[in-house]
Amino acid sequence: MIAGSIAFFIRNLPAALLVSALLLGAAGLPRRSDVASRFLGWILLLPIGVTGLWAGIAHIFYPSVAAAYIGWEDSPLQYEVGMADLAIGVTACVAFWRTWDFRAAAVCAASIFLLGDAIGHVRQMLTTGNFTSGNAGVPFYMDIIAPLLAIGLLIAARRASSVGR
Repeated sequence: MIAGSIAFFIRNLPAALLVSALLLGAAGLPRRSDVASRFLGWILLLPIGVTGLWAGIAHIFYPSVAAAYIGWEDSPLQYEVGMADLAIGVTACVAFWRTWDFRAAAVCAASIFLLGDAIGHVRQMLTTGNFTSGNAGVPFYMDIIAPLLAIGLLIAARRASSVGR
């Protein structure tokens, strides 16, 4: 029971982090004028940043577990994927405290990586029939939702700051 609950939480961590980011972003909204910037910060920190750190650690230190979850064979390339995940995760976490320009760079890098991952998931589904939960489940959907949400919030934050000038 406990092991199953822990496994469920780990499989759904990116989605839980997205919900947490939305709740934290909404906290105190009536008195905030920088709504898009506030939400963007939380999206960068939690579903992009923390998920990147978590995925990086999984691919680097637990490659056979990460590979099995995604439906892959264990491969030395997982180290490189893990390092890319860590780079995106660290950059997105740092962006939480930084300016719009830094956030724009973080969103750009994360979006290219995550949307590219989503394309890779689709290719695996179509060419190898890989519909494991690690390939066609929460990670696939979050690889689309998180960057698109971040791009939209980045644009909205820029427009809001331009209006305020």
